[in-house]
Amino acid sequence: MKTNFLKSVLIIGTTLALLSFDKPSGWFNAGSKPQSYEMGIDKGVGQSGKNAATIKSKDSKIDGFGTLMQQCSPEKYLGKRVRMTGYVKSENVATWAGLWLRVDQSGSQQPLSFDNMENRPIKGTTDWKKCEIVLDVPSNASLIAFGALLAGTGQIWFDNITFEIVDNSVQTTNNKNVKDSATQSGPTNLDFEK
Repeated sequence: MKTNFLKSVLIIGTTLALLSFDKPSGWFNAGSKPQSYEMGIDKGVGQSGKNAATIKSKDSKIDGFGTLMQQCSPEKYLGKRVRMTGYVKSENVATWAGLWLRVDQSGSQQPLSFDNMENRPIKGTTDWKKCEIVLDVPSNASLIAFGALLAGTGQIWFDNITFEIVDNSVQTTNNKNVKDSATQSGPTNLDFEK
């Protein structure tokens, strides 16, 4: 199996003020209600005791979601199948959370491929859990977007996101029945130590 990793491991190393998170370099907030969440780096809570990215609800009731995301060129993945792997930990997630990956085509409102883990959501309080998304990147792709999302209230942490090219024997996780195009947004450099 041919492997090609994006140099993108989620490791974060920025000083944080209490309840105020700095954003990892290259990442930005989005979603249907991004103002209802604190998003950024949470120091010392990653899997290995380093830093992790986090999304934490600020409001007691939220009808929507927030995502911390990034975007990149699909050039090195065109015509290939890509697996994004990452780890997520949750606390009091009332609705659902997950990692997400989207492949876009220029000039189209519909993604070429997309998965936000809505059909295998993270809920409640969980320890670190390995999550995988596998999508095809067609040769006409113009953008790859990715990140983590939290719908409703609670808090999630995510860490150690990597990308690799896999062969066609690895089944895709493409979610073709997505109703909310706002969750179809996303990033590439997941190095939170910078």
